Amino acid sequence: MLAPFGKIAMIDDPESLDVSKLKMKSLSLHWEFMFARSMFNAKDLIEQSKLLNHVAELIDQDHIQTTIGKNLGVINAANLRIAHAELEGGRSIGKIVLEGF
Repeated sequence: MLAPFGKIAMIDDPESLDVSKLKMKSLSLHWEFMFARSMFNAKDLIEQSKLLNHVAELIDQDHIQTTIGKNLGVINAANLRIAHAELEGGRSIGKIVLEGF
């Protein structure tokens, strides 16, 4: 489905992947792992901060939406129990947020 010299970006780990199929069209495969820079103390570590700040700006400007489904407020034992119950119930949609660490 990709044109020759196309690019594929992945954030997940497929159970199997035959990369030899990419060769005919000279396709490139790019894996993204959000912790790679910090895990390996990359020379461009500051880029992670820049990317996160840019995403925060886009959220603040309502250009993109977060995946927050529910904000339960301050983190405490009661709210942690509520969050855990939501997750155990299997009907939670989006991220559950607890604030104030």
